[in-house]
Amino acid sequence: MQGLNIMFFFLLIGSCFKAQLPETDIWLFDLKEKKGITLPENPKNITNRQGYDNQPFFAENGKSIYYVSIRSDMQADIYVYQIGQSKTIQLTKTTESEYSPQPSGADINSVVVEKDSSQKIYLIDGKTGLSKKILGEDSVGYYLNLAKDTFLVYKLTNPHSLVLYNNVSGNLETIAINTIRSFRKINSTEFIFGIKDSSKVFFYKYNMLLRKALMYATFANPNEDINWHPKLGLLISDGSKIMRFDEKSKAWLLLFDFVNFGIKKITRFGFDSEDKRIVIVNNL
Repeated sequence: MQGLNIMFFFLLIGSCFKAQLPETDIWLFDLKEKKGITLPENPKNITNRQGYDNQPFFAENGKSIYYVSIRSDMQADIYVYQIGQSKTIQLTKTTESEYSPQPSGADINSVVVEKDSSQKIYLIDGKTGLSKKILGEDSVGYYLNLAKDTFLVYKLTNPHSLVLYNNVSGNLETIAINTIRSFRKINSTEFIFGIKDSSKVFFYKYNMLLRKALMYATFANPNEDINWHPKLGLLISDGSKIMRFDEKSKAWLLLFDFVNFGIKKITRFGFDSEDKRIVIVNNL
């Protein structure tokens, strides 16, 4: 597999989230190709504790993983796992809660839950963990930085909505409502998102130049964790499995199954930029 830019922006935040913290662990695997088949190997539970450790995202150089951890103080902070040293450091130590860390050059974008419960996108210093500036408006649940000043935002409206937000002009454009929490950039002009009902998800490709969405695929469970691979296309987690959508057959095919590693329910997954490693979240 070739390099990916997987956006692992997705979070459950607010008082409802804190009242129902799932038990989660973050696992790191090497990806090895044998006889033309890529398989996960060398499993390592990089958190391995009781509690909530979630929302992993590889650094741009692939040498570390940002993630969110909530510990005994019930405060969400960003931690960094340094792969080569097998070492974890705490990056943010604030009175606010930080979620969904994504690298932005040497810095990090994050959703910050402020003391008044507002939820905004912040730019955080990648070395000090201190906030540098606010990049988005309120009620941000999940987000994707499409371009320098443009974010795709899952807003906590009623019902939830997916909007394009320009950080300079402040313009908002509603794309859809009742969307799933994950959405992915395909290229410089397209992204993919899903709308779910009680039994399935309908996926659409959206062209930002044409301002038009076209149906792309459906999945027979209301799963919300997806990615887009430049060669394999749309990927989705399903229990212990990661499935890929085959455009030719219009069928979902098995990519990986982690059941033999004791993984039961994948709720996040992402690849490093060179496809040498995969990180997953297992709900216990």
